[in-house]
Amino acid sequence: MTSAPSTRSRSGSLPLWPLIAAVCLVAVLLWNGSLRASVPLLDVIASAASEPNFYSSALSGLGLLAGGALAHWLQTRRQTAQGFAQACGSGMWVPMLASALLGVAVSALVWGWTLSPGTWQPLFAPFVSVSPTIVLMFGSDIPTVLTGGVLGGLVTPGLSVLGASVICPRLGLAPVVGVTAGMALAAVLAFTVCRYLPWLPAPLHLRRPLEPAPTTAPQKRGPVWVLRRSLADFSEAQFFGSEWASLGLIAGALFAYLLNPAAPAYGSGLLPQILAAQAVTAVVAVTVWRGCWARRPFYPTFVPVVSVAPACVLAYGGSLPSVLAGAVLGAVLSPPLAAAISARLPADFHPFIGNVAAMAVATASIVPALQLLPGI
Repeated sequence: MTSAPSTRSRSGSLPLWPLIAAVCLVAVLLWNGSLRASVPLLDVIASAASEPNFYSSALSGLGLLAGGALAHWLQTRRQTAQGFAQACGSGMWVPMLASALLGVAVSALVWGWTLSPGTWQPLFAPFVSVSPTIVLMFGSDIPTVLTGGVLGGLVTPGLSVLGASVICPRLGLAPVVGVTAGMALAAVLAFTVCRYLPWLPAPLHLRRPLEPAPTTAPQKRGPVWVLRRSLADFSEAQFFGSEWASLGLIAGALFAYLLNPAAPAYGSGLLPQILAAQAVTAVVAVTVWRGCWARRPFYPTFVPVVSVAPACVLAYGGSLPSVLAGAVLGAVLSPPLAAAISARLPADFHPFIGNVAAMAVATASIVPALQLLPGI
């Protein structure tokens, strides 16, 4: 969940791994039964890419992947329309995606028993947490990709299911609190385990000399940059952070809504309100914290887009006061909280842990507090 301003190509990338992962997944599912019987699991996997944004739509997830693929193609050819760099500017978008897809496949196969007709479980969790970040931390070689996918799929869903389906209902908290808290705890456990895995190298940033800090004055961020960054933040939770990926994500969600308004957004019918809240919180967050963006390669302004803002919409039925209050409070409070937590993590822990921890804390604090405001 962090981006950087430039992309570097790597000879160690694995261009066929997403295809290989998909083929292996279909083979496993077909081995267990007919293709028709496997369709629900395939839908879970396709929807996983859009779950962090509360869309829960296979079309939206496929749109994200298509937009991300286009952005990757543009970036590898250094086109002027490439937009913000994906995969934290590492150039490892393909192996990162392979590990994320493998994580969701493992999650669906190992934790699919928690699903029953008419229920939802956060089986998407590995896609935006442990699986891709292990690749981003340790590199794009095959053992690392497999480790990220398997470890993420085994560890993350169980803790997120426990948080969202068991703990949060008893405490009266939004499910996203349990999902993101589960991601944070699973990541702490996973990166601790990684310290003892002999086939994993040292983290990439510890193997390279630190680049000297720039001495130039902070770059001014104008209105066009604010809008571009706000759009890119829609796909930052998936470690894409690309305008093209975000456009595909949103377009797929809108198309799914036009086909069946009750289908996206967990059947709430509130997709327009969720999109509006996310747009407001993204623009406010980037505008308020654009000075931090000018001084750093990344600042977690995306945090309220996938936590506080949509959670407030679902909690209060999409009323205008709840949309605006949740969007503004989330934009002002959650990015600095995420940055503060991330800055205090061990060097071999990916900073996304601070981001998801901040999502849990901010959502647990802001959503109930809105009841105190008049008109909500």
